[in-house]
Amino acid sequence: MFAKNCIISLLDSIRLQVANTSALEWFAFFFGVVQVLLALKNKVLNFYAGIVSVLLYIIVFYQAGLFAESLLNMYYLIISIAGILFWKGVTPLPISKTSFHDWIKVAILFVLLGTFLYFILSRFTESVVPFADSLVATFAWIGSWMLVKRKLENWVLLNVSNILAIPLLLYKGLELTALLTVIYFVVAIFGYFTWKREFMAGEKTFQNS
Repeated sequence: MFAKNCIISLLDSIRLQVANTSALEWFAFFFGVVQVLLALKNKVLNFYAGIVSVLLYIIVFYQAGLFAESLLNMYYLIISIAGILFWKGVTPLPISKTSFHDWIKVAILFVLLGTFLYFILSRFTESVVPFADSLVATFAWIGSWMLVKRKLENWVLLNVSNILAIPLLLYKGLELTALLTVIYFVVAIFGYFTWKREFMAGEKTFQNS
């Protein structure tokens, strides 16, 4: 009986959350799912779906008071356009690993960008979660750029951002977007191993040529 009541309560909670989700967030969610599935398939069309999703999420996150996330999606818009140019070049950009020197640059960028975002959010906005918002955005910001450059480890940084984002989104009442982030997390795991197989196949071809 207790288990039945818990299930009923959970279903009622989900139904209420779905009913309270705006149409804007639903559309952003849909195109976000399409984008990440196309990215997993290594298709340039992922950036076109991403453009639609991020335009909608700029508004969704701003209305929720997640200003760094809103700013992050403006960055995603630029990244999506850059990704189209990179991926549709005459010579497709190959998947590669991040070098030690690249990781040093990433670490420096992480500290600078994270500090800058936290300073802006805590001093000049009404954000009630400036540290968490800036931390999630920083990991996602850097990971997204690595995705455009087709660095294998982009999936790792993006998933760190995803893990941190889920409780933050739930706290701000964005349950549907939290679900999308769970999907991002799962797909990123598959994305990493898919890209790794492609990278290793390319290395083997290069060695045998």
